[in-house]
Amino acid sequence: MSVNISKFNFDKLISRSGTGDLKHEALQRRWGRTDLLPLWVADMDWETPHFITDAIRERLDHSLFGYTVDPDDYKPSIIDWVSSHHNWQLNPEWISFIPGIVKGIGLAVNVFCEKDDAVIIQPPVYHPFRLTPEGNGRKVLQNPLQAIFDANDNLTNYAMDFGNLASIVNNYNSKGKGKVRLLILSNPHNPAGICWDRETLTRLAHFCYENDIIVLSDEIHCDMAIFGNRHIPFATVSEEAKNCSITFSAPSKTFNIAGIVSSWAVVPNDSIRRRYYTFLSANELNEPTLFAPIATIAAFRHGEEWRQQMLQYVEENIEFVIDYCKQRIPLITPFRPQASFLVWLDCRKLKSLLDNNPNYKLAPDPGTSYSPHGNRLLDFFIDKAHLALNDGEMFGPGGEGFMRLNIAAPRSVLQQALEQLSSSLLR
Repeated sequence: MSVNISKFNFDKLISRSGTGDLKHEALQRRWGRTDLLPLWVADMDWETPHFITDAIRERLDHSLFGYTVDPDDYKPSIIDWVSSHHNWQLNPEWISFIPGIVKGIGLAVNVFCEKDDAVIIQPPVYHPFRLTPEGNGRKVLQNPLQAIFDANDNLTNYAMDFGNLASIVNNYNSKGKGKVRLLILSNPHNPAGICWDRETLTRLAHFCYENDIIVLSDEIHCDMAIFGNRHIPFATVSEEAKNCSITFSAPSKTFNIAGIVSSWAVVPNDSIRRRYYTFLSANELNEPTLFAPIATIAAFRHGEEWRQQMLQYVEENIEFVIDYCKQRIPLITPFRPQASFLVWLDCRKLKSLLDNNPNYKLAPDPGTSYSPHGNRLLDFFIDKAHLALNDGEMFGPGGEGFMRLNIAAPRSVLQQALEQLSSSLLR
């Protein structure tokens, strides 16, 4: 399939009406109203690039959708992409399709953890990291990241707390009931968009290897490093990392194909791979649906120009949000991400204003419903500004006073959102 390199239009407004998209269809269920501008769930409001749509359409033209085998170029396309973008040389046998990264985590929890075993997460972090092990009846231990602030109390970075991590593991293992078996790593980090540095990853690998802990590294945002930053795959930083890791990734975030489910796992260690992949194979969970390999091959063989243009637009959107808040909404300070299209908004000053002024009117405009959510910051965004973002508290300790904003949208939509937010502060 030939692809014409052109200027892609990220300003184009796309109506998602009638598509059953989660971003809009879940508003009533989650926030009790439908008149919200949705900038929450991590998919894009841009069209899936045409080279993926064309590849799927080409297969649709042959209208027989029976059982299929993986296309010959499925694993080679992954291997070539990872090699050229992340300098990581994969062996084909290390790779397996999985039916989604959260599902892959859930499957790993069941394979490697008995009922009394524990999983470590490092909040604030993507909330299924907690919900999935807990939903499977496993203990979740939290090792909160250390927030780093400058002299003006502006968030500048996060760091892993290795002292507390060691204490958590030693305390749990000493109880004699179960062991800490897994640590779930968000790399790049969601929601803050951090590209973890090599020193941090190497230190984490050494600790986990020495303590017989498998690291489940969610690297779904790995192809969206921005502002000159680079993603480092966890498994590449040392032999210890290679031998204590399961890496999850997918083209879905980068190329806006989350609904196709195109995730895959990489397990270099023979013992871990045999145990995990045997379970996947026995339950046929390693068999991709018809369109997953087709979309993956199209993305990785033809997607680089689109990806570059998309990332440039993402950077411009981030700068737009930062500048707008600095000029017109000083109570909110966006944290500049190093990867992805998610912006971690520091709303602690706004939260303090709302919490310390109980008489501050939060009710929406006359004629609209009002049902408090028990969180005045969340109430403000929903019932005053009419915006649907992710509440920082859902990401765990350290998320209080923050909101996660999805900026993968036409700039006119972002401008509308920020104007709604700014004008709400003036009412």
